[in-house]
Amino acid sequence: MASITYRQVNDYMIPNLTLPPEESSIRLGKWGMLHKDYILKHKKVVFTILLAKGKLYQHCAEIDAQAQQMFDTLVEQMKESEGVTEQLKEQNQLEWLRRMNSIHRHVTEIVTKDLIYT
Repeated sequence: MASITYRQVNDYMIPNLTLPPEESSIRLGKWGMLHKDYILKHKKVVFTILLAKGKLYQHCAEIDAQAQQMFDTLVEQMKESEGVTEQLKEQNQLEWLRRMNSIHRHVTEIVTKDLIYT
C-alpha cells in the first residue's frame, strides 16, 4: 500500500498527488481538440475523471477519429445527393466551391452537435 505524503499550504495539508502519465504520442486533430475544450468548459467532472485516470487524450483521440469518419462519410453522401461532381467542378468551379462550402458547413454542424458537444 502506497503512503501519501502531504505539504502544508497556509493552514491546509495538501496531498502530494501525481497524475498517471498520458500517452505522449497521441496527437489530437480538430475534432479531438474541440471535444477536449467542450468537456473542460461544460463537463468538468468528466474532464477531471479522464485526466486523473490518464485517459483524457485517448478519449479525445477516439472522438476525433469517429468525428472525422462521420464527417468524410456525410460529405460524400451529401455530394452525391446534391449532384456535386467532378464534372461540375470542371464546368463551373465557383458553383462547385459554393456547394462544397455549404456541404462542409452543414456537415460540420451535424458532427459537432452529434459527437463533439455531447
